[in-house]
Amino acid sequence: MNDMTTRPTHVRYKVVAMAVLLAMVTYLDRVCISKLAPNIMNDLGLSKVQMGWVFSAFALAYALFEIPTAWWADRQGTRRVLTRIVIWWSGFTIATAASFNYVSLLIVRFLFGAGEAGAWPGVARSFSRWIPRRERGTIQGIFFTGAHLAGGLTPLLVVALLPYLHWRMIFVIFGAIGFVWALVWYRWFRDDPSEHSEVNKAELESIVSDRHTEGAHAAGWAYWKQLLLSPNMWALFVMYFPNSFSFYFCITWLPTYLQEKGSFDSTMLGFLAGLPLLLSVVSDLTGGVTTDWVTARFGLRWGRCGVGAAAYLVAGVGLIIAAASASPMVSAIMIALATAASMFTLGASWSTAIEMGRNHAGVVSAAMNTSGQFGSLLCPLIVAYSVEWFKSWDLPLYLMGGLFLLGVVCWGLIDPQKPVFESGE
Repeated sequence: MNDMTTRPTHVRYKVVAMAVLLAMVTYLDRVCISKLAPNIMNDLGLSKVQMGWVFSAFALAYALFEIPTAWWADRQGTRRVLTRIVIWWSGFTIATAASFNYVSLLIVRFLFGAGEAGAWPGVARSFSRWIPRRERGTIQGIFFTGAHLAGGLTPLLVVALLPYLHWRMIFVIFGAIGFVWALVWYRWFRDDPSEHSEVNKAELESIVSDRHTEGAHAAGWAYWKQLLLSPNMWALFVMYFPNSFSFYFCITWLPTYLQEKGSFDSTMLGFLAGLPLLLSVVSDLTGGVTTDWVTARFGLRWGRCGVGAAAYLVAGVGLIIAAASASPMVSAIMIALATAASMFTLGASWSTAIEMGRNHAGVVSAAMNTSGQFGSLLCPLIVAYSVEWFKSWDLPLYLMGGLFLLGVVCWGLIDPQKPVFESGE
């Protein structure tokens, strides 16, 4: 370790930069299928319901493998685990191009979700080791900013590429990018700052000064019982469900919704499809800064839960207005604003999971994210069957608005200062 200077190094910000690049590649690969859905449906002869099941296959696999992968990352470290995750999902992004019918596409997207599961809890685990508590909300906001910037630009990028490339080739190009990230991460990253040659003593002390001590990582029923029977965790589960539910609508059905609800040209359609994520870029960062600022002045409960509840109230009201409006443009803008409001809470949500999880941050954040993935699983199907059975795009929006209002109540029940695992902290 380099102790030649008393001025702290800033290697942790390089870790953040690598995590942001991971987030960007994640959403590039995940969002592109929503804009390519009409082309895929046309080529493979898929109905809206079948495409809904394709979208949900990813979310189902993600939910099933999220907690086991995060538990593995907590035990083994994120250097190897995140490398495996990125290589796997990049391979199946490319494999999407080889799909030849409904069943093959369903299988590929399920395996894609299984491979990507654990990526963001793995990042949360990395941040729990590398980022001081006072910076976590802001850093989480920066992380999600990268993800949503990439997601917001992806529809526009796909629109620009489609005149020149077949949808299959777009999957191949996007999938190849992840292999480069995996190589750099594995060669440079270390699981703990104390193991990294570029970190000096001053930076290490800054990082570990408010870190909780290591605890044992059990694997028995008592461990999982403590997790699943915690009222604090159940409030966290229900709170996070609408966040992923509504966001998954934006990265799956929103382009089709806009195409069917309004007569937008291709450029405006690409812009409006990406608008929720583009606005989320601003709300991610400001939300992260806000939760840390409020925490520093009014305490952890107000900084995390107060900020989260206020933003959820805005999101819920916004989606109800979107559903009630007769104007496609008003609906599109309100959906974007509501999504941005929900993304404003991500710094608070993931920082709360880290606080509640402490040395088990990977598992606790994965459990929270798994509840969200059940929302992601249900969303495409609810939308598809709502259109199929009731000829309505508005019912799912009313449902999302109501779920956010329920989330306001759950934010009031969460205590970020109470650890999930009482012993071994």
